Amino acid sequence: MSVKVIAVDMDGTFLDNNSEYDRVHFQKQYNELKKRGIRFVVASGNQYYQLASFFPDICDEISFVAENGAFVLESGEKIFNGGLGAESVKKINAILENYGGIDFVVCGLRSAWVKKGASEAFLQIMRKYYYRLEIVDDYDEIDDVIFKYALSLDDEAIPELFRSLVAQLGGIMTPVTSGHGFMDLIIPGTHKASGIQRLLNKWNVRHDEVAAFGDSGNDIEMLAMTKYSFAMENATDAVKNVSEYITLPNTQNGVLKIIDDILDGNEPF
Repeated sequence: MSVKVIAVDMDGTFLDNNSEYDRVHFQKQYNELKKRGIRFVVASGNQYYQLASFFPDICDEISFVAENGAFVLESGEKIFNGGLGAESVKKINAILENYGGIDFVVCGLRSAWVKKGASEAFLQIMRKYYYRLEIVDDYDEIDDVIFKYALSLDDEAIPELFRSLVAQLGGIMTPVTSGHGFMDLIIPGTHKASGIQRLLNKWNVRHDEVAAFGDSGNDIEMLAMTKYSFAMENATDAVKNVSEYITLPNTQNGVLKIIDDILDGNEPF
């Protein structure tokens, strides 16, 4: 069975630990993928505007499943965006603000938003992932379509906060770990797999024609839905458990190695 779609997570997967990738090698691969009609999809929890910056020459050709599936684009055109009701947004804002010492970003269609008074260290981290980031006096004043929340905290604190938020949110949002000290709150049923499915429906592509790559908790649904699912060697155990294959770590071009295998027709392709 031939591969028709390649879907890649970015941080810890396609990108190395310096947030870079072998651009010369990938450009050669992409040129060949394009010739063969194999589509390339970037599937990440990060903001679309940040993700597009990694592919300046082809961002209007490839597809993006951004914000953990809440914002889907094909060739520069919006296919889908999620959206929370105003009352849900207010409830989530209140729950998160009641946690002392936790800064968070409200992710919207136009921009990401952070409250005035957030630490400079937090802002520096978030500006790395959110190229459109605006500061507001009050979260309830945001005028945007809201579809995700991003929290930055110590990895050790994530499990306890995860359990607490599951109990308090009452199904309004689903907490997912994205690795590297981040937790996202996503709209239930809106994740990377749902975003990819929207593209597959449009392209008439089956799950057994997709190769996907990931390393963290927010990749699990995407990997579970595809035949050719690859966990990075640096992935969490939960990700490895749902993946059919394991490839080299993100520091050793694990994704590019498998793309070469796809193009060369090597096992398991």
